[in-house]
Amino acid sequence: KEKEVFSSNRLNNQFEVFDNDTHLVEALAKSFEELAAAAIKERGRFIVSLSGGSTPKIFYQRLAEQPYAGSISWDKILFFLGDERCVPHDYPDSNFGMISKALFSKVSIPESNIFPTVNQDKDPDQAALQYEETLRRVFKSGDDEVPSFDLILLGLGPDGHTASLFPETKALKEFKRLYVANFIPKFDGNRLSMTYPLIDAGRQIYFIVTGDAKASILKDVLENSD
Repeated sequence: KEKEVFSSNRLNNQFEVFDNDTHLVEALAKSFEELAAAAIKERGRFIVSLSGGSTPKIFYQRLAEQPYAGSISWDKILFFLGDERCVPHDYPDSNFGMISKALFSKVSIPESNIFPTVNQDKDPDQAALQYEETLRRVFKSGDDEVPSFDLILLGLGPDGHTASLFPETKALKEFKRLYVANFIPKFDGNRLSMTYPLIDAGRQIYFIVTGDAKASILKDVLENSD
């Protein structure tokens, strides 16, 4: 009776399987280029939520190379983080730090188009609240509205977590906030994360899953309705 149920509006799930990471990354880059062009043509900008992780890192590095570095309208793309570790951005574990080195520092993106978290290492709760306020300001959404990213990139952990929504954590039951600090017991620390309602509102949501360690949980995700 206490269980909260979240009903997704995702009705047209599609799955693509690739022989290796190189083919996967190339397909992602091409899709990113096409989605960006379509969104910019229709709405004047392309708003993206990025993920951390080893495979996304290779993807960002590919975007920073030709032909994508020269063919994508980087000045019309806005970049947010789907989640972030509560460490300074110059630490190796920082998602923003990784993305900045792999992509932001390599192509001509206006600094005003990049939205890092602020003070996440000092006050996670306030940092999450401030990031949510930034989201609402950029999207011009009211307190009762959930903005829609043009593209949300996500991974999948062996334990089933995506973004930093880990099993048995408080953020799994958050359906009003867009962005929260989530305490992760197995790491004995906080991470910042977008919440399920914000993820589900995305126009396009890409889960990037690679590696044998994730085969079992991926099977569960695809076959079990719960």
